[in-house]
Amino acid sequence: MVLGIESSCDETGAGIVSGGRLLAHVVASSMDEHARFGGVVPEIAARAHLQAFTPVVQEALAQAGLGLRDLDAVAVTTGPGLSGALQVGLAGAKSLAYAAEVPLYGVHHLAGHVAADTLEHGPLPDPCLVLIVSGGHTSLLLVRDLVRDPILHLGDTVDDAAGECFDKVARVFGLPYPGGPAIDRAARDGDPRAVAFPRPLLGSKDDPYAFSFSGLKTAAARWAEQHRLRGEDIPLADGAASLQEAVAEVLTRKALAACRRYDVRTLVVVGGVAANSRVRALAEERCAAAGVELRVPPLTLCTDNGAMIAAVGDLLVRAGAEPAQLSVSIDPSAPLEYAALNPLAAPARAA
Repeated sequence: MVLGIESSCDETGAGIVSGGRLLAHVVASSMDEHARFGGVVPEIAARAHLQAFTPVVQEALAQAGLGLRDLDAVAVTTGPGLSGALQVGLAGAKSLAYAAEVPLYGVHHLAGHVAADTLEHGPLPDPCLVLIVSGGHTSLLLVRDLVRDPILHLGDTVDDAAGECFDKVARVFGLPYPGGPAIDRAARDGDPRAVAFPRPLLGSKDDPYAFSFSGLKTAAARWAEQHRLRGEDIPLADGAASLQEAVAEVLTRKALAACRRYDVRTLVVVGGVAANSRVRALAEERCAAAGVELRVPPLTLCTDNGAMIAAVGDLLVRAGAEPAQLSVSIDPSAPLEYAALNPLAAPARAA
């Protein structure tokens, strides 16, 4: 029985997984508190985690019908993420592990997103291609054994991530935060071919699997500005649909190209932007045409949650991985190399 804790951004999540089976899944979000600022405010997020931590854990234990002493391990996100938010989750997880006298496992947040799919579709094929698309990350990974083998980065974002592009363009369009769901809703009645937005890095030969959405964000902002300068209303539905199409086109084309290049027959799409309707639909269409199996977690497991961290913890326990020390620290900018992330705090300097 592994309890997972997630607190890297604005969701406080607790989940319980046993033998690959999801027993509990509870999330408290402080998103509404950040909406008026147009983005996540780190101090507000950290305070919200403090308030939500105990109720979320208690509800997760109640859902699973367990007490603290029934746990076999605690797993917690130790990076990347907002420093203060990570500290709250780690401090709480350490307290629970100490009180329950069980081992503690530090988990890389992005590995959690990958493991989220196993809760719905079972073990990951070896190998598989994983496309992570979220507010802060866009990465294409070659994954073998998630908790035993190093994770090979085929490509990462060189500037704005896909979700970040959605958030920033939504603000320019006058849509609410978070931008991804707002763009998706606005795009329903739009024409995805109405605006010829660029497809960044689509023809890159030097780094064929790298992503860049900064130029797309700028193009969309200038398009909106031109309409305003002419005193015209922004054709919001067409702009949102065209933006969404550009993002989905880049993500899916690069992912399928990597599947062909590495002869991989399974593509896993995870992260918050995996909830986008056009990204999912185009991925389904292109995977079916290429004979590639597509795996996407349910919408409730796409965004940040504790269940995905518990899933990694469960895999680590079953693999016989060494747990973290209680002196484990956080790494807010940790690269994804392994699923386990157990950094230690730097020793204090002598006066």
